[in-house]
Amino acid sequence: MADVDFSVVGNVAHVRLNRPETLNAITSDMDDLLYEAWQTINDDPNIWCAILSAEGEKSFCIGADVSDFAARKTRMALAGGLTGIGGPLVTLKKPLIAAVQGFCVGGGFELAMCADIIVAADTAQFGLPETKVGIIGECGVVHRAVRQLPYHIAMAMILTGERMKSVDAERYGLVNQVVPYEDLEVAAQTWAEKINKAAPMANQAAKAAVNGRLGYPLEVALTTKFEVIEEYAGSIDQLEGAAAAAERRKPVWTGR
Repeated sequence: MADVDFSVVGNVAHVRLNRPETLNAITSDMDDLLYEAWQTINDDPNIWCAILSAEGEKSFCIGADVSDFAARKTRMALAGGLTGIGGPLVTLKKPLIAAVQGFCVGGGFELAMCADIIVAADTAQFGLPETKVGIIGECGVVHRAVRQLPYHIAMAMILTGERMKSVDAERYGLVNQVVPYEDLEVAAQTWAEKINKAAPMANQAAKAAVNGRLGYPLEVALTTKFEVIEEYAGSIDQLEGAAAAAERRKPVWTGR
């Protein structure tokens, strides 16, 4: 099996980190495989959402493999650029669900925060250990943390290096759902099924609009025209939604 497993079941792409013996630390080869996965997901109209998961109960991901990074002559864009670390930011157009268990720290924590939905096992622990061990490098993880958690909670994690348990992550709104570890895969799949009941192109347009003006004042966002929304108008799925409503039936989406 590859260090990153990629498969598509129905309209759901599955991206799975597969180095449990190293707590799923990401190597440069894995980084390249992740980049390929994100590009495939973006380019395939039959993929409507994706689930990012990891092998082994101990860890979702502890970030970059330091030994591999030290031997590499060029910088690694952690997770294929999805985090924006080490190179251009890769924008994933489709909804992304992260299924997290065990250690989810450093770059692994940032990788999880790139998802739109986070499902956590009751074993999950989120953390930013950098300052605790005397290092601070690429700081994307702190910028994401302070935007996705209350300021004082995020700063406490950043300045102490202490980890947050999944139950607290749910309480602070960092994760959507906490389940027993053995139910994690099913819970993530259930979220994918919920997402795919909506029109896939409408979901992609909504995600693009949200992220495209996330850092702007509300009045700017409200007066912005989004090309992806305009492109959705008149699409097959938009017409199908209107027809299904008129005929009082469930719509049948095509992603086109």
